[in-house]
Amino acid sequence: MFELTEDAQQIRDLARDFARNEILPGAADRDKNHTFPADLVKDLSEMGFMGMFVPEEFGGTGLDILNYVVALEEISYADAGLGCIMSVNNSLVCWPILNFGTQEQKEKYLTPLAQGEKLGCYALTEPNAGSDAGAQRTKAVPTSDGWSLTGSKMWITNGPQADVCVTYANLDPEQRHKTVCSFIVETDWEGFAVGKVEDKLGIRSSGTSELVFNDLQVPKDNLLHQENKGFTVAMATLDGGRIGIAAQALGIAQRALDLAINHAKERVQFGRPIATKQAIQWMIADMGTRIEAARLLTWRAAAAKDRGQHAGHLCSMAKLYASETANFCADRALQIHGGYGYSKEYEVERLFRDARITTLYEGTSEIQRLVISKALLG
Repeated sequence: MFELTEDAQQIRDLARDFARNEILPGAADRDKNHTFPADLVKDLSEMGFMGMFVPEEFGGTGLDILNYVVALEEISYADAGLGCIMSVNNSLVCWPILNFGTQEQKEKYLTPLAQGEKLGCYALTEPNAGSDAGAQRTKAVPTSDGWSLTGSKMWITNGPQADVCVTYANLDPEQRHKTVCSFIVETDWEGFAVGKVEDKLGIRSSGTSELVFNDLQVPKDNLLHQENKGFTVAMATLDGGRIGIAAQALGIAQRALDLAINHAKERVQFGRPIATKQAIQWMIADMGTRIEAARLLTWRAAAAKDRGQHAGHLCSMAKLYASETANFCADRALQIHGGYGYSKEYEVERLFRDARITTLYEGTSEIQRLVISKALLG
């Protein structure tokens, strides 16, 4: 048995109450209008959810990764787009600064990021560097005071709204991952611009955009970790990020199951609720079983990370299975709703769209299988 501690249960209950009472009611409108939920992000910050494993000395709540995934599942249950915003700020921005940053960098950036004064984004993906993250073409040229960055990034979550950007650039693109560097960039610096803002299929309450660097001057103090060691930062960061996506996927899957159960009990055909039909019962049984398995995989990966274990393949297992479970459950929930599920008036239509991204970002399902098979085969 894997039981949550009393503290984790309290975190879950706090997140659940807020998600269902404050986040869920406006989720459909935010999805329809592609509205960034600035007020809700502020609320999450005040609750301590935007810097959950940032130590208290840097303005965070100092909780472990398991507490984080428990909270993130509940937020994503109500609005996966808001869950995505929370996930990026915690996993992809605060975490690398906390684990690879200097004392000065932690003091300067973690407190405003954790307390909601600033929002972070993570800029790794490029037009020709997706799954092949080592193919970074954004160029970093050394200067007397630091580096000059020129290039572009794409599919950057929080990109249009971010104040701080953990970004990656290459000293020599021909050397691929060997010369990648990681930098902390402030988005109000000259040479930084938000490019195309994406009109996405799902998670539409989160902003996603292209970022453009045009001779962006980065001071020496803003190198994250060491020169030529940026790819190490990127890959270590993605481990935690994948746990976050697993938690997000769990929230989508659980919401899909709950809606399917409610509809099956209420919808009457041939004189009886469709919940009495074996075809419906088996779909619900498969959904519930996969969710429980995905949740345990996610909790196990989080617990392993909290113990300091090398858990890359466990994070990939959790992300792979939870994301595919989210898509499975959203599909089955829509099927159970029948024609109603195909209408935007019903929430399962949004869940069906939101689920789709979880098998793509922070490593596709194919990349997860590559990571897992390498670990198992040695």
